[in-house]
Amino acid sequence: MATHDTKPERTYGQWCPIAAGLDVVGDRWVLLICRELLIADQRFTDLRRALPGLAPNLLTERLRALQSAGLVDTVDLPPPAARTVYRLTQEGRTITPVLRAMARFGVQRLEGEPSTAFSAARAAHSLLLPWRKRVSADLRVRLVLHTATGHTDAADVVLKGTTSVVTGPEGEADVTITTDAASLARSRRHPSPGLVAEVSGTDDARQMALHVLDLDVQERR
Repeated sequence: MATHDTKPERTYGQWCPIAAGLDVVGDRWVLLICRELLIADQRFTDLRRALPGLAPNLLTERLRALQSAGLVDTVDLPPPAARTVYRLTQEGRTITPVLRAMARFGVQRLEGEPSTAFSAARAAHSLLLPWRKRVSADLRVRLVLHTATGHTDAADVVLKGTTSVVTGPEGEADVTITTDAASLARSRRHPSPGLVAEVSGTDDARQMALHVLDLDVQERR
């Protein structure tokens, strides 16, 4: 892993790996910026839209700090997109286990109802993959989410070996899980009431998908 000589302006000044990590990502909004860039490459305006409580000047400051630390870079996309986006570097993606551990910690503390911005892709990243077991599988699992507006949204979790990638829905899925965000969040709490969902696919594929994603489903088939 690359190291960087750039020192943060503020530091805990402790010889401790936790403190050293917090020197880089411990400021307010930093982990949420990383969360957004883990979901997809983002324009500055995309980040502003996803983080409405974050002032533009502070967003600029946080992005510059992440770039100085080697965690974020900018990429110019070719036509027809022809735009500049922010992207996590390879080193930046090493923050993924931290975000997933935070999801497992924070789900117990969720209050209220999911917002309209909580998409299937967000659910896949924050309510599926943090519980993904290190079991080899070769499946395309489609999460179909009933949203707060009464519509449905979908994202695919592509399981390949022990890796996982969230993409837009494409082709035919091996397994389709249809539920809503609130039910999915409740199923991750302790004690879990189980997930109320419709699950389609062959018996073997369904069993493997639910095992790998650590889901205890009360199926509505």
